[in-house]
Amino acid sequence: MEIFNFAWTYIVPFLIVLTILVYVHELGHYWVAIRAGVRVETFSIGFGPEIYGWNNKAGTRWKISAIPMGGYVKMFGQSDTEPDGKDEEQEPLSDEEKAVSFAHKTLGQRTAIVFAGPLANFIFAAVVFFLLAWTVGSPVPLSGIGSVMPDSAAEQAGLQQGDQIVVIDGQEIRLFSDLQKVIRSSPGVELKVVIVRENTEISLNVTPRTISGASGDNYGQLGVTPDPEQIDYENVDFFPALWFGVERTAGMVSGILSYLGDVFTGDRGTEDLGGPLRIAQISGDMAQGGIINLIIFMAALSVNLGLINLFPIPMLDGGHLVFYAAEFVRGKPVNERIQEYGFGFGMILLIMIFGFVTWKDLQHFQIFEYIKNLIS
Repeated sequence: MEIFNFAWTYIVPFLIVLTILVYVHELGHYWVAIRAGVRVETFSIGFGPEIYGWNNKAGTRWKISAIPMGGYVKMFGQSDTEPDGKDEEQEPLSDEEKAVSFAHKTLGQRTAIVFAGPLANFIFAAVVFFLLAWTVGSPVPLSGIGSVMPDSAAEQAGLQQGDQIVVIDGQEIRLFSDLQKVIRSSPGVELKVVIVRENTEISLNVTPRTISGASGDNYGQLGVTPDPEQIDYENVDFFPALWFGVERTAGMVSGILSYLGDVFTGDRGTEDLGGPLRIAQISGDMAQGGIINLIIFMAALSVNLGLINLFPIPMLDGGHLVFYAAEFVRGKPVNERIQEYGFGFGMILLIMIFGFVTWKDLQHFQIFEYIKNLIS
């Protein structure tokens, strides 16, 4: 029964989220390929043996496969290296076959087909954020505390995770932005703070730390982050909501790139990196928090999926785009042998990355300590 509950709580939401995002990604490839005149042979959700499938009028085999961990679109005339328009038996294609072959489309058409997958993920996220802002409202963090930085002004004052700050020096505080405004304008000033902790009001004295900004101005810092479980929603009109969706998606892309840049330069650690186990956990937690939370997480994960696929790693869409960029500069495709080596290297690199994030997941869930305790 515990295994069933675990699967229902975490595995099922994860697979639902993954299936939707893979479908969106592959639908982007499919939609542009069809409009470019490419014959799409297979649209599969999942890998392995087919469980259920059907053929549409265009001759595409749509199917659901046994292993629900991804999916793919197979286009006529496409392989990992997209050779030179010959099939597996190396027989020349007829003129009719060349007309619907991916490999015989123009560089611009092939580029558009490959880029359409990640683009579909970005559009999906922007549409989800737009619809949520327009129908439910824009999420606004309340004045609850999600985490307290070590050795910060908040920790020294006795603030704890889960506390909600309601009053600062007689001024009512409702939103986290209200809290930020007061704290930033009070560097080094002792403030009387009223918090609610487990339905009990507590008074504390807090002195925000003085931080010198790049412009030379000083501002106060408390050292807390908002509580993601304490959220309110503000009504947003249609066009502002539309802009909110685009802005939120672009902001997430910028934030991810900034984080990865800090990781590569050593300014930040890799403790926040997560693999499939962590994603499954978050999916389950979000699902328990309500359908809105799960949808927001799915949109955020869609941005991650689209961006990761644009990384210049062979085997990913970004790797194909790098080869197309080289083809544009050279005026002819990259040598097939070089592409084969590139895709081989890309496969090894992806396996290493997958192994690393899975290792981080196992550390996060303390699996090794659990096994060690079982043995001892």
